[in-house]
Amino acid sequence: MLLIGFGAVRARAASDEIVVAAAADLSFVFQEVAARYEKATGNKVKLSFGSSGNFFSQIQNGAPFDLFFSADIDYPRRLEAAGLVEPGSLYEYATGRIVLWATKDSAIHVERGLQVLVEPGVRKIAIADPEHAPYGRAAVSAMRHEGVYDPVRDKLVLGENISQAAQFVESGNADAGIVALSLALAPTLRAKGRYFLIPPSLYPPIEQAGVILRSSQKKGAARQFMEFLKRPESVKVLQQFGFVVRDPAANRIEKH
Repeated sequence: MLLIGFGAVRARAASDEIVVAAAADLSFVFQEVAARYEKATGNKVKLSFGSSGNFFSQIQNGAPFDLFFSADIDYPRRLEAAGLVEPGSLYEYATGRIVLWATKDSAIHVERGLQVLVEPGVRKIAIADPEHAPYGRAAVSAMRHEGVYDPVRDKLVLGENISQAAQFVESGNADAGIVALSLALAPTLRAKGRYFLIPPSLYPPIEQAGVILRSSQKKGAARQFMEFLKRPESVKVLQQFGFVVRDPAANRIEKH
């Protein structure tokens, strides 16, 4: 559906292409949102997914992104404090959640929660690298809270980002993993696995935010994409993948 307010943009002779750096938990969400944005505006979106910490370092070193969507709000705030962000552009778009995930053919009973990780049958556990990825830090926090971190720390296999952690489990290189709910709900993994939703009380909120970078040469298109993400259609996509989304209009949290 062509959205009101964007139709005029399509009439321009040349479209803009924006380059978006996004946390790996947004892989499936942003593929869908970007496709809708492109259809509505005629602009193009080049998506790059990875760990928030690595993108933060790249942006500090001048990486040519137009927008940055981080799984940890602290990274955009630090870029803002350094003067690398378009003033007033920071937008807290969602709060993420983590799950314990295993493949459907696994003998691991994920419904038992994190305590199952200490069992001998669980030899390798995949998480995102806590040094770079907020989801990895949340996983460590949850395991510490449940008293299982020290007993299982030698079992941990670190992914560069949360998508790679999920791939380790999917491929059989890990027996279970603590991954983003958004990935567990994605079509490719949903059909292959089972998950246990880890209570949010076990880890600090995974508050996520996006910014327009000051170095962007396509600020107009970047602003359009940021506004597009706030539209009800885009919010619904985020919710479908398990995110808790802040309602931009009412300034309140909506849960799906």
